[in-house]
Amino acid sequence: MNPLNHVAIIMDGNGRWGLKYKSSRNEGHKAGLTTVEKIIKETIKQKIRYLSLYAFSTENWKRPKREINYLFKLLENFLLNKIDDLHKKNIKLKIIGIKKFPTKLNKLLTLAEKKTSKNSKLQVNLALNYGSKYELIDAFKKLHKSKMTINEKNFIKFLQTNSVPDPDILIRTGNTRRLSNFLLWQLAYSEIFFEKKLWPDFNQKDYRKIIKTFKLIKRNFGNI
Repeated sequence: MNPLNHVAIIMDGNGRWGLKYKSSRNEGHKAGLTTVEKIIKETIKQKIRYLSLYAFSTENWKRPKREINYLFKLLENFLLNKIDDLHKKNIKLKIIGIKKFPTKLNKLLTLAEKKTSKNSKLQVNLALNYGSKYELIDAFKKLHKSKMTINEKNFIKFLQTNSVPDPDILIRTGNTRRLSNFLLWQLAYSEIFFEKKLWPDFNQKDYRKIIKTFKLIKRNFGNI
């Protein structure tokens, strides 16, 4: 059976779910947050050490300003109301991406990272204002500036995920089959699962089914 240390998820379909069931994209984002809590709980139950969630990409700034503001407010409220609970559960929160948000949200994100920095049961990498192409270019620039030898081992040191293993699994909900500029380097040998359900409809049973399938896959990592 394959060991499972790191799951990455592209949480797609919140807006479509909201329009379909509540006539509001924002309601979909709200429902999606409930799914996040369920999946975090199941991840701990499965003894998985790392969970990376694609929450807001560098391309998402093109969305309507009203929707963006709602998303940030939702995240603010989540941090204010849930960070103590995450801390008690020994969960570490790490932000990957560029922290260029409203002042209040930036402060809350920094505080949440600091408060949970020594926790060890589960590390949640929250990808906010994240784009893999930017991350790769930035890593190459830093590697070049460091005067270190340009090789894979040294390059990885400058990625935002340098302290965690690459994902074993990528799950994308929402019936869309693309990576959308998420962890392009890190996903090189990940097993990819495209799920038809929209993110708010994705549940623990769906998650467990994917984990079970993954554990039975023969992984070659480029070898015959």
